[in-house]
Amino acid sequence: MLIDNVKITIKSGDGGNGCVSFRREKYVPKGGPNGGDGGKGGNIIFKADNSLATLIDFRYKRTYKAQNGVNGMGGDKTGKTGKDSIIRVPCGSIIKDAVSGNILADLTEDGEEYLAAKGGNGGRGNARFATSTNQAPREAEHGIKGREREIEIELKLIADVGLVGLPNAGKSTLISKISAARPKIADYPFTTLQPNLGIVSYKDYQSFVVADIPGLIEGAHTGKGLGIRFLKHIERTKVLIFLIDASQIADKKNKKEDYDILINELESYDRKLLDKPRIICFSKIDTLSDSRKKDLSKIKFTKGRSKEKFPILKISAVSGENINKFLDETWMLLHE
Repeated sequence: MLIDNVKITIKSGDGGNGCVSFRREKYVPKGGPNGGDGGKGGNIIFKADNSLATLIDFRYKRTYKAQNGVNGMGGDKTGKTGKDSIIRVPCGSIIKDAVSGNILADLTEDGEEYLAAKGGNGGRGNARFATSTNQAPREAEHGIKGREREIEIELKLIADVGLVGLPNAGKSTLISKISAARPKIADYPFTTLQPNLGIVSYKDYQSFVVADIPGLIEGAHTGKGLGIRFLKHIERTKVLIFLIDASQIADKKNKKEDYDILINELESYDRKLLDKPRIICFSKIDTLSDSRKKDLSKIKFTKGRSKEKFPILKISAVSGENINKFLDETWMLLHE
């Protein structure tokens, strides 16, 4: 199960208290204050880790605390610093303040870190308060409390290419054909219930990542079907692939109906998605006759009011027809 949004509570460590102590040694006639400072509390740090792919670990643990600093001791001994708590999250995680909703960090690179809560400073021991007029101070500071806050973590998968289409358009079959991903495949709608990632090997040891999201239906932006909650996982993609089931549109009066539905749903979610380069693919052409395949070539797609055209391909993930051409076109768009 893909867990892509969680809320947790974090608390950095408290600073240790300063110590009140005086030097007492045999044969030393004059003592003095030697209380050490308290140790600093540990920090809460988020760190991106590309070995993780989901936030499922946070489903079972919702509170994270760093270690407190140790109190100061006599003999001018400073307390030990509290150990930091490093919270590992998948690359693509957005760290937000759960109260205000403000974005605090967007961790996209492996090893990237964000200091979410700084540990409290330790209090000063009485040795720090000694002066020429106050040579035996009996005061010390308490350590500063750590910071507690509510954090929301939102995961947006990082992929180069995003597959969008109506339910049963053949997205899962395609990603299983071109990569090692093995999503559930069946002949009924909404087989895909969560996004899938696949790494596609290309020529000369090159590769790119494809994201397959659950199918959209008309009115998805209002919550119909599975809604649009998974569209955030294609926000980071560079190229969009519109997959249209050729076996279904052949008998429709409006041949662009499926494509228009997808465009409207993307626009309702985020108009910026329509600015991405795209390829339009008719899938399942192995089910069509030659005459129906020719009819597909007559359908014209443009970008809004402009006359800009997009690559239009006729592919079959089952027979493998034009799959290599599809990969070539995708690779070319990725590197333009």
